[in-house]
Order: sequence, then C-alpha cells, then structure tokens
Amino acid sequence: MKYSADKSLSFQQAVELMFEKLGNDKIMALASSVNDYVMVRNVSCLFYDGKVWFKTDKNFRKTQHLYQNPRVALCWSGVQIEGIAENKGLVVEEPGRKFETLYKKFLWGSYNKYSHEDTEILIEVTPKFVEIWDTSEDNYAYQIFLDFDKQTVEVKQYDQQ
Repeated sequence: MKYSADKSLSFQQAVELMFEKLGNDKIMALASSVNDYVMVRNVSCLFYDGKVWFKTDKNFRKTQHLYQNPRVALCWSGVQIEGIAENKGLVVEEPGRKFETLYKKFLWGSYNKYSHEDTEILIEVTPKFVEIWDTSEDNYAYQIFLDFDKQTVEVKQYDQQ
C-alpha cells in the first residue's frame, strides 16, 4: 500500500503500512540511553503480534542498558519506532517458540552463528510512537506519525506537489 495525497489514512491502515514496509525481518539500528550515555548498534528484528522482537545475549552491554532504561528507538530506512523494550526471558523458553521458528526461517545465518541457548534472551519492543518517511504514489515526500497510546495518525506533506 502506498499513501497518496488524495487518500485519508486510518490509524490501523498506518500500522499496516508500517509492518508492510518492515516485512518479516530487518536489521535495525537500536538506540538506548542510560545516564545520558547513548549507544546505537544493529539488531536482527522480527515483526509479529504488533511488536518488534530481537534476541540478544543477556551479558552484552546493550542488554545492561535495556535493564536500566527500557525506552528505546529502532530505525530502518525511513521507519523509526520509539518504544518500550521488555525482557521476555530465554529465547528457548518462549511459549510456542514462535520467535525461534521465525528466526530460523528468515535469519538462518544469524541463528546458526549466534544461538547460545543458555544466554540468549528475547526482547519484545512495544511501539509507542512511530515516524515513517516515504514518497507517495503521486511522487511527493511525506511523513506519517503514529501515536500508539492515543491511537492517532497524522500525515504531513514534506514538499509541495
């Protein structure tokens, strides 16, 4: 789905557009901050159940950041997601093991290299605010802002037609 100047966009349509842009998996930049010390690093993300999911080693610096401040931002190609990260425990202990199944399917290389069952934890990011930059089907630049708490969407045209 592409947005166009002559169309309105509901909150649900904007959420669908966001997940359509992200697809099944992406390598996203993850930003976190503790005591004004900001870190950015890449994480392999999956998207399901309206959330962003990634795994990480429970001993990494980024994980220690998440324990101290769960507010994060993730970015990939014009999609920025601000949200709350939650440790869901060991990847292998997820009920139904959905993440593990999808990770094997879409990110096999990473799964094969970095699967340490005793230290890999699952992180769920619940979106709170999203900004999407794109170009419409009628070729103008725009931004879409999604506020998940208020369930609102705002579209701003960046350039003139």
